[in-house]
Amino acid sequence: MDSMFRTLDNLEADLGDLIGKVSLVRVDLNLPMHDGEVTDATRIRAAAPTILELAGKGAKVLLLAHFGRPKGDRSSTMSLSMVIGAVEAVIGKEVMFVPEVAGEVVAQAIGILRPGDVAVLENTRFWKGEEANDPEFAKAIAANGDFYVNDAFSAAHRAHATTEGLAHLLPSYAGRSMQAELEALDKALGNPEKPVAAIVGGAKVSSKLDVLKHLVAQVDHLIIGGGMANTFIAAKGVDVGKSLCEHDLTGTVNEILAAAEAAGCTVHLPYDVVVAKEFAANPPSLRTCNVHEVAADEMILDVGPQAVEALGDALKTCRTLVWNGPMGAFETEPFDAATVALARIAAALTKEGTLISVAGGGDTVAALHQAGVADEFSYISTAGGAFLEWMEGRELPGVAALSK
Repeated sequence: MDSMFRTLDNLEADLGDLIGKVSLVRVDLNLPMHDGEVTDATRIRAAAPTILELAGKGAKVLLLAHFGRPKGDRSSTMSLSMVIGAVEAVIGKEVMFVPEVAGEVVAQAIGILRPGDVAVLENTRFWKGEEANDPEFAKAIAANGDFYVNDAFSAAHRAHATTEGLAHLLPSYAGRSMQAELEALDKALGNPEKPVAAIVGGAKVSSKLDVLKHLVAQVDHLIIGGGMANTFIAAKGVDVGKSLCEHDLTGTVNEILAAAEAAGCTVHLPYDVVVAKEFAANPPSLRTCNVHEVAADEMILDVGPQAVEALGDALKTCRTLVWNGPMGAFETEPFDAATVALARIAAALTKEGTLISVAGGGDTVAALHQAGVADEFSYISTAGGAFLEWMEGRELPGVAALSK
């Protein structure tokens, strides 16, 4: 894997002493805010090892990031000046804010910074050239830097000036967070230990069609949960009552099932389910039944305990697990039961050393935290869109640019 892209380990061999050299580092500072305060600093913590390693080697560290969707116009509510305090708190260093991304203002700031100092440049999306991946815009940013580090896997599926364009203009390296992500993903689907299981959940098949089509040829076991499972069950001619279901996708589902069979991939659908007449917490009409016994006025809201036990047995035969999406309507009790139970089984197998477990996507990460096992998986990706596109087997432009 290391031969595919350069990491911070290659810096000194390529560039010599880093003292005073300017590193342009693409990070993810698109942070959740409330009343002007950062409410979750996870993404800063992800970038901190790269920032501190470069600063420790004496580089001047300029952080590039986007924030929100300003569509190429300046907006005071989307200025990265608002995250400076949060960045300082995480890295334990004073951080300079620079209200531009290129030109004389940035050059002057670099003159003021001492080796090992850190600055955050303004929101890259205030300039239309960022999302357009305008070569002239990228050149203007690159003019102030000596080398480029991409540590924002979550933005790697976008070919923007600061995620892709800069990599062609300066010596380029994967930061520590990006490196960890790529190594984990390689273990999960690139060169995985077989047998491989994939859990794909969530509400709709339509949003994950490309993922499902790609996975059946890659994995040995495909476990389908969430509202998606209803669409698969209905395609097999079973009545799913009032359940969330995409009846118009029957043909597509049958194509996926046929492709799975041809590839020797076992598709697991629940045979017992948790149903209720209304979607609410702990409804009086709650019951568990065989999938063939769902009444016309009931909806399937989670996978049943027998199915979870069988899925747990399947995972025990596997060496690798990729997980994206919950098994049921996990935000509402007790419809989180299957997700939590399966997550705990996967975590236990990971702890025993028999399973490499990689999970990604916002809902999935939330569900694993709810199960109390987020720290026990081999790797958790906080990247939503980039993780899904990687599961679809697509090349991510920001990653591809680093490997050239």
